Amino acid sequence: MVTYAQLWQADPGVWRAAGAAWNRLATGVGQRAAELGGVAARVADGWQGAAGSAARDHVGALREPLDAARLAFVETDQVLSGFASALVRARGLLAAAVAAAAPAHVEIDRSGRTAPDVTVTGIDRAAALAAADRVGTAIGAALDAAAAADRATAEHLARLGAAAAAGWPTAPPPTRLPVGAPPVAVRHWWAGLPEASRRWLLVHEPAYVGRLDGIPVAARDQANRSMLAEQRAALMRERAAAVRTAMPGHGAVAASIRLVGLMSGIDAVNAHLSTHSGERAYLLGLSTAGDGRLVLAVGDPDGADNVLTYVPGMTADLGAIRDDLGRTEALAARAASLDPAQRTSAVLWLDYDAPSFLDEAMFASRAHEAGPALHRFAEGLRATHEGPPAQQVVLGHSYGALTVGTTAREQGLAADDLVFVGAPGVGADRASALGLPPGHVWSSTAANDPIAYLAPGWKEPFANVRDHLFQIHPHEHLWFGRNPTDPDFGAHVFTGAAGGHSGYWRAGNDALDDMARIALGPEHQGEVR
Repeated sequence: MVTYAQLWQADPGVWRAAGAAWNRLATGVGQRAAELGGVAARVADGWQGAAGSAARDHVGALREPLDAARLAFVETDQVLSGFASALVRARGLLAAAVAAAAPAHVEIDRSGRTAPDVTVTGIDRAAALAAADRVGTAIGAALDAAAAADRATAEHLARLGAAAAAGWPTAPPPTRLPVGAPPVAVRHWWAGLPEASRRWLLVHEPAYVGRLDGIPVAARDQANRSMLAEQRAALMRERAAAVRTAMPGHGAVAASIRLVGLMSGIDAVNAHLSTHSGERAYLLGLSTAGDGRLVLAVGDPDGADNVLTYVPGMTADLGAIRDDLGRTEALAARAASLDPAQRTSAVLWLDYDAPSFLDEAMFASRAHEAGPALHRFAEGLRATHEGPPAQQVVLGHSYGALTVGTTAREQGLAADDLVFVGAPGVGADRASALGLPPGHVWSSTAANDPIAYLAPGWKEPFANVRDHLFQIHPHEHLWFGRNPTDPDFGAHVFTGAAGGHSGYWRAGNDALDDMARIALGPEHQGEVR
């Protein structure tokens, strides 16, 4: 049981700090495990025969308990951070109930009991009693939410303690599914595995677990975090080898710049994962292939009331990920500020090869190629969500708007609303072509965003560039279809400050508020301007 006074005094920051401490411990243990992995690799390279095999097996046996312990430490961080988020929500419910008391002439005593304010004269007693009951019920709901979170947290920690006492038992899974299997099938398969088999997969095959849509977010986060140290170490080894062997020239320089950029991106992700000032981050995917890819959630999508997936556009890659991480954080923070009683998760989805240059962005091929993965990811969020379905929104910016629109039209998207900002067209001329009910497609383009002046004529030789650059009004038809802010497209249009092509997320911009309101669902969408 949680009392009125206890909930008022509860400090979510204390629990976030405790989670952060466990995360630091997990990071340290992970680094030691990665070092043992390096030892095993050197043994394999330089020691052949039965003795070498025995040595490798011995090093592997030393590493496995470290990997199991690290996973448990990450899970403890998840549990404590989740409890902190639940306390924030419960306190938001309590604050809303208390704020409603005074206008309704209701008094609240120190234990949370409610009664009509006897100092107010001339009010209807029956109405006053009813108001007191409403406020009391709202306070009770807040206390119940806190108590439920407290019980769930205690039970989860008890299970972790029991597993630790048993020595983190593992066992290979009796069955497995191929990568790319339907997320609903993956979810059922994972739920049916014994706990020891799930732990075995997390320890021995984190890359397999980390990329499977349909596996719960918490497990994917554990798997993907476990690989970060080794991914960065591999990049460092690759760069050192490139420096030793590469001939001077443009190719060597470009390769070195790419590797440095990827390492910088991993460092940015690590810093974000270590930050516990707000909602905890969950790492749902990271690849260093090509320009790098990342899927990261701020707040747990599986337990959220609302999930907003943000798909960035041209120039987005792992090496330049800081801006997109900041945008994702801004969306989550603004939604929490507008409605602290709701749990909102914002997800950065960069699991496609976004164009790096204009000559690549002139074609829709990258958007088409991204479609199956984005479709499967959205289906996975639906499959793993706990409790009533979340309000699920997918937002695309710039070329990302084309990616979202193309996926919705060709593959279908498990979304309640689609949002396009700074779109060069979305691969459709009508909102009705995107597979959502009327009224669930939104669009915004700043008055000074140059994307609105890129007309189809630019696909011709560049003889008419000047004519297009100096258009006074945005074009009705853009590079990839009708302008989604044009009335004939059929979307809800919201406005914001004249912040150019990248200013939609700036603090104080109405566009940021409106994106957050759309994420919060129908209750707040009526406030969109």
